[in-house]
Amino acid sequence: MDRYVTGAVIRKLREQKGMTQDELAGKLFVSSKAVSKWETGQGLPDITLLEPLARALDISMIELFSGENVQNNNRNANILRSKCYVCPVCGNGILALGEAVISCCGITLPPLEPEKPDEEHLPEVSIVEEEYFVSLPHPMEKDHFITFMAALSDDGMQFVKLYPEGNAETRFKISRVKWLYWYCSRHGLFRMHGRSLIK
Repeated sequence: MDRYVTGAVIRKLREQKGMTQDELAGKLFVSSKAVSKWETGQGLPDITLLEPLARALDISMIELFSGENVQNNNRNANILRSKCYVCPVCGNGILALGEAVISCCGITLPPLEPEKPDEEHLPEVSIVEEEYFVSLPHPMEKDHFITFMAALSDDGMQFVKLYPEGNAETRFKISRVKWLYWYCSRHGLFRMHGRSLIK
């Protein structure tokens, strides 16, 4: 683990919760002196206390490590606030309907900014049996391939994982598709509006 919760983070999150050092210590069955030492940088909580500490502060472990309390301000689920996260270690792809704290393989992932597709990454889209058939004339080699395609609509998401030596193609139900996303392992995330799918 290359990150560890700091005293400044513990103090900030405790104060945001409106809790005294004594109250936090009582929840963790430690002395208030121990909490004071953590917050002043004279010591660190034992690793076995991290999960109870996160629970006492009413946050997730990821929030505890990042020092940020994630609040859902995305009440209307605005599709334009969708964010994509890709793990550089395992290639795991996550499409969220808003900003989130996403961690994979021990790394907190930043949201990716989608690009407009260039000629090399421009999909061909046709309608087959009342579905979008999406294909990319793109290499599908171990070190350079399309790792996933996703279709985002105002009532859900369709996500298809792709693999090297397969084809960069899939089908999506047409129903209310607003955005098409795809990710190249070498060149990043691309996005196209649903109105552009069929010309």
